[in-house]
Amino acid sequence: MKPTKIIRTPLLAAALFMFAMPGAHACDFRNTTPVSMLSAGFEAWKVVSGAMEECGNFNAELDQEFRTKQPAAFAAQPSQYTLGGVANGTLVPLLNDGSIRALNSLVDKHGAHLLPNQLIRNDDDVVAIAMMINAQHLMYRRDILDDLNIAPPKTYDQVLAAAKQIQAAGVVDYPLGGTYKSGWNLAQEFVNMYLGLDGELIDSGNRPALNNARGQAALRMMKRLTVYMDPEYLVSDSTYVQQQFQQGKIAMANLWASRAGAMDNAEESTVVGLVDFAAAPAVIPGGAPATTLWWDGMVIASNVSDAEAEAAFRLMMHGISDPVLSANKDAAIWLTDAFAPARIAAGAMASAQGGAPSYPASTAMGLLHTALGNNLADYLTGKESAKQTLADVEAAYITAAEEAGVL
Repeated sequence: MKPTKIIRTPLLAAALFMFAMPGAHACDFRNTTPVSMLSAGFEAWKVVSGAMEECGNFNAELDQEFRTKQPAAFAAQPSQYTLGGVANGTLVPLLNDGSIRALNSLVDKHGAHLLPNQLIRNDDDVVAIAMMINAQHLMYRRDILDDLNIAPPKTYDQVLAAAKQIQAAGVVDYPLGGTYKSGWNLAQEFVNMYLGLDGELIDSGNRPALNNARGQAALRMMKRLTVYMDPEYLVSDSTYVQQQFQQGKIAMANLWASRAGAMDNAEESTVVGLVDFAAAPAVIPGGAPATTLWWDGMVIASNVSDAEAEAAFRLMMHGISDPVLSANKDAAIWLTDAFAPARIAAGAMASAQGGAPSYPASTAMGLLHTALGNNLADYLTGKESAKQTLADVEAAYITAAEEAGVL
């Protein structure tokens, strides 16, 4: 396979019309070949991996640090995992390493029912099977905003005004939650904010293009928001913010749509029925929601036998089959035409319809994302100015990009 580009498939067009009560669905075959998977750990992966277990001889490791573990694990001889859960950006390192296989023959044999927009291609090779789309959207406590006569914010200036009012009312520990954990999460927040300002991250020559007025404005807005967050925001990832919501500690957050269903999980949430969903706030009034569209799906390692690969693909097909996804519509925005949109899809759909762009996945973007995640905390903690922080980001990216041969 040639890891030169990723052909983006039109996921959004289908997902806007598709969007479900747990239940067991018998597997149509008995798997006798051991298969393992490393993926993220949010609710959708619990649903899919749980269904795959029904077929037997399957083990799933659900780990929010999957993206840092997968490259080395898949490059091993043999691969430490048969299957991997991936998204736009996390697919790129595996492609570049040549550690995942083309799935064309397996699609022909076992996946004829898959929708065209589930087939993620690198040139002519199908390299991943998409199962859902994801985006960050505004989640908010409807009861708190109603009590304080606050309209759901549409811009980040409105978010700040609402947060100030909520803080004055003293009804929650912190008005806002944020996925500001140093590393990947913090970088993603900057990417959202910067693209929301119509910024260009990398120019046509793969040079960094973010140490400018827009980049500095994005950082300033991010820092203004932290005033209303838990002071430990630099360790706050998606699970942290999800639990803050569930425990009634925050009133608003721009959080992944894949976390929305957990708000109504009575076994762990104290705010069942109280959280609503809207488009991600815009940075510019009238601008696009400051978020990016992602897909999540599965890949199969190159360094496993053909028998293991076929068993893994068949397990995958059961895990994302229509009966499984239709019975779990509240876990994700699934890519299937078997059911209608659920309430929790409203925010992500509004973000998409409002013009939120797809995440610009590429080798260069992966390097820039890492540089952002490693350096942005210096500004938020007051160690450096916005200009110096972005200069550090660009320098770190240039070094990595030259080593990788993308400059």
